[in-house]
Amino acid sequence: MSHTGTSTVEANKDRRLIALAAVAIHLSIGSIYAYSIYQIPLRETQGWATSQVTLAFSIAVFVLGITAAFLGRYVESYGPRLAGLAAAVLYGAGMLGAGLSVQFGSLPLFVLTFGVVGGMGIGLGYISPIGTLLEWFPDRRGMATGLAVMGFGAGALLTGPLGSYLIREFGVATAFYGLGGLYFVLMTLGASYLTKPADGWLPEGMDDEDGAHEKAKSALPGIEDLTAAEARTSLRFWMVWLIIFINVSAGIMLLAFASPMLQQIGGATATTAAFITGYIGIFNGGGRILWSSLSDYVGRTTTYGAFMLIQIVAFLLMPQLAGVWVLAGTMFLVITCYGGGFACLPAYLSDLFGTKEVSAIHGYALTAWGVAGVAGPQLASFILETTGGYTSALYIMNAALVVGLATVVALRWRLGTLQEGGTADQAGAATTD
Repeated sequence: MSHTGTSTVEANKDRRLIALAAVAIHLSIGSIYAYSIYQIPLRETQGWATSQVTLAFSIAVFVLGITAAFLGRYVESYGPRLAGLAAAVLYGAGMLGAGLSVQFGSLPLFVLTFGVVGGMGIGLGYISPIGTLLEWFPDRRGMATGLAVMGFGAGALLTGPLGSYLIREFGVATAFYGLGGLYFVLMTLGASYLTKPADGWLPEGMDDEDGAHEKAKSALPGIEDLTAAEARTSLRFWMVWLIIFINVSAGIMLLAFASPMLQQIGGATATTAAFITGYIGIFNGGGRILWSSLSDYVGRTTTYGAFMLIQIVAFLLMPQLAGVWVLAGTMFLVITCYGGGFACLPAYLSDLFGTKEVSAIHGYALTAWGVAGVAGPQLASFILETTGGYTSALYIMNAALVVGLATVVALRWRLGTLQEGGTADQAGAATTD
């Protein structure tokens, strides 16, 4: 619902606690990044093949993207609190159902509960606090959403050790029960505090500026605010979609093949490669808050241009790099761009379309994540099987990143044209924007 009529108590809520509530939700659903801790226990206790165990993860990621795309309107209609509570119920039920599935020894039930129900909870939980954060932090859009999305990237840091301990001491079914209960509580507490600010609210220091209220909710000057339906047909939306798709494809390819690439290209031992791979989560999470905060000062388009330039150089050099840690450092830099791309996206969409229906627009944009999650690893796998090495895959991805940079430059030109001329988009007419 619209936040018209928000109570004085809600209007006076501490926006830092609003951000913390969002982090609690994202930290919980970010546990999907630690799914590998279930692989061996499920194979050993249930006799399921690796491909069967992985199926639940793949379906969860697919459902996540679909849910984010199609339930963004639900968040806009019913508000962040109800959406967050629904996400808590779905994700908690998915985890508890996964525990029951293990006790019953039922793979179809496991795929249904963890993959479908849990995936819906992740997708809804991912988008539910974003629009609210943008309204509470109109002066620091990038930093605020980056902080929440950092929680998602860092979710594995909590679930990895805790989940492994629970599995070791109490068994995999109990681990699902315990983690499901913990995440339900964290997400419920976070969602219960979420609310949009009252109409006309502005943070201290911003309320003195001329036109501050319009600036707080609107797109960049000279660019017309669009609804989610209008945004879907605009050229600038699909340019952003392509940029995100390429950025995610590059990062996810490294996430999927970091260990074997370190061994094949850098000459690392399996133990060293595993050790280095464990640090990727830190750079994934750290890159989200670093780049998103920086984007508040240099601009989002400039930030995405930097992502493309950095990765063009990195993917060009990686096949020739000598030394394990030089290669690892280059990978870490790419992963910060991967995480930063997610973190800057909500603020960028609010720059381009305004905050009115940004949750729904964000959901549509995240379909690029779902497509890239399949395309990046599949491309690398195909080229590896065909050539026996990663060099060709890295060069092909480098060419894609050049296309990404060209798209960023074209988008900057398009936005400059709109801003200079004060041109208004024609709703539903993709040919004009």
